[in-house]
Amino acid sequence: MTIRLRGLAALAGAAVAVAMTGAALSANPGPWSPGPANWKGDLSPITAADWNYDRAAHLLSRAGFSGTPEEIARLAAMTPERAVRSLVYYETIPNPKLTPFIESGFWDPSLTYFPDSRPAATDKALKDGGNIGVMNKPDGNRAVQPTSDRFFYWLRATDLESRRVGQWFAERMLDTTHPLEEKMALFWHGHFATAEGKVRDYRKMVQQIDMFEKYATGNFAQLAINVAQNPAMLYFLDAGVNVKGAANENFAREVMELFTMGVGNYIEKDVREAARAFTGWNFDNLDFVVDKEKHDDGVKTFLGRTGNFNGVEVLKIIFEQPVTANYIAGKVYNYFVRDDISAEQKAQLGKILRDNNYEMKPLLLTLFMSKDFYSAASYGSHIKGPVEHVVTMMKQLGAPEIPGIPDFTLTTTGLGQTLLNPPSVAGWAQGKSWITPAIVMERGNIARDYLFPNIVSFRDPNLLTTNTGTDGQIGDRLRKGADYTQATALADPGMMGAFDMVARERDELFNTRVSGYYAWELAYRKLIPTPRGAARVDITDMVVGSGVKTTSEAVDYMLGRFLRVPASAEMRNALVAFLNTELGTTDMVRARTYSETPLRMVTHMIMSTPEYQIN
Repeated sequence: MTIRLRGLAALAGAAVAVAMTGAALSANPGPWSPGPANWKGDLSPITAADWNYDRAAHLLSRAGFSGTPEEIARLAAMTPERAVRSLVYYETIPNPKLTPFIESGFWDPSLTYFPDSRPAATDKALKDGGNIGVMNKPDGNRAVQPTSDRFFYWLRATDLESRRVGQWFAERMLDTTHPLEEKMALFWHGHFATAEGKVRDYRKMVQQIDMFEKYATGNFAQLAINVAQNPAMLYFLDAGVNVKGAANENFAREVMELFTMGVGNYIEKDVREAARAFTGWNFDNLDFVVDKEKHDDGVKTFLGRTGNFNGVEVLKIIFEQPVTANYIAGKVYNYFVRDDISAEQKAQLGKILRDNNYEMKPLLLTLFMSKDFYSAASYGSHIKGPVEHVVTMMKQLGAPEIPGIPDFTLTTTGLGQTLLNPPSVAGWAQGKSWITPAIVMERGNIARDYLFPNIVSFRDPNLLTTNTGTDGQIGDRLRKGADYTQATALADPGMMGAFDMVARERDELFNTRVSGYYAWELAYRKLIPTPRGAARVDITDMVVGSGVKTTSEAVDYMLGRFLRVPASAEMRNALVAFLNTELGTTDMVRARTYSETPLRMVTHMIMSTPEYQIN
């Protein structure tokens, strides 16, 4: 692996420049065929004469998560319009591998009104004799321990289940026959960003993902209304404290600034008046409700209109603004085409969206058919986000599922993206924010982990918390018969402060450190485990099975399969020389019985390059 590290160190310094400009290194002969420079900004459709395998690959890499050569060839055999329509109008295409999320069984109705905090939970238990489905102990020390245990149980349980939801969501991206549906669901997840870390209910997040898939390429206006009434969003942006006479502006501000119009297209009074229109909006379990007693039904003036508006009416006024369609069309363009878009082009695309009453399909059809989409300016201009990067890797390798080793959530989190937990209401920054020299190195390490999984030292991340840290230490002591005081004592008594010393001797209403351990223990009893296998791929079968005869042909095949921009002649020749050395021959058929590891090493080197991070 010395060669790998030396090569990555040399490549990392160029990573940012390559990714930011989309420029390729000196091209080797191949099928790479971006359109001419004068296609930039041209929204007119390409013709059948313009269509080829490379442009079909470009389409599938942007409108989906890339594909196998066979999947690309099927698109290339169609006319460009038919190929694009097969991705955009996917509803009639069977999608047999997708299944609903199967819950571990953590939730029960007693958790419906879950407290905002541990103090809120235990204070209510003291007042009412119990809380969250459990009663206080009638006698003895730590009378409120059951409520404390129960509170931490749900926090641990929903965190564990959310990791499973993220894996399930990624699996849908890999398995789907509707790649654009999942690519758009991922887009909406970042656009209407909510984080499970605050929502603290995986069920609401699953409900939201289902909604993003349902409206993936549907009507944006209806999706925005549904998001505004979605329990995850309502909780995330504090609907519960948005009441008549004390309007909370969080959602009203974000719905204009981030979700629909963009900064500079409204004034502060519009925010205040919109917030009044959304007062009383809340949820009951997984259902949207309006509390009429808390809703401000007075006259409001919003974006120049005056009336007794409610939240839906405010949203409809927003949709009437030309800037709204322009803003959304621009964000979709940036996601699928490239970062730079002129004001004129944004207005053109906004008009398409507005003229079609915010139906997304006509806009997407225009984008994917346009010469601009296939222009030299658009090729190699997109930096793959972490989730897209890993799913694309698995798709190109022909993996039948997202493997459990390495762990998907830890992998993408290390690269800067955790499904169900965007960093803020603004979502992920996208684009250049995904790339630094260090992250390119880490992406190379992740490719290694999928191709050469470290099964011996792998530890299931769902179980790490009980094996290390305070919770695990306390649990180990309790299992060995220690009492609460002994179990929660610091390892080094000399580190105890006066407060800790007193706490050891006094009676307690509850002990949160012990609750932490019991919460994990109970959650693990119910958790459905994530299958922990490595990626089931056979690269020898992939490469030699394609009909290649020599190591040169093998490297060319792999570069063509994995890269969306051409490699330099220097890189290509170095890979051929490396493979020759590892195999001891240039004859791939002769070396077939022992070529798997060398081919995986070459694959790892390709996936570690700056070129692999972009498409």
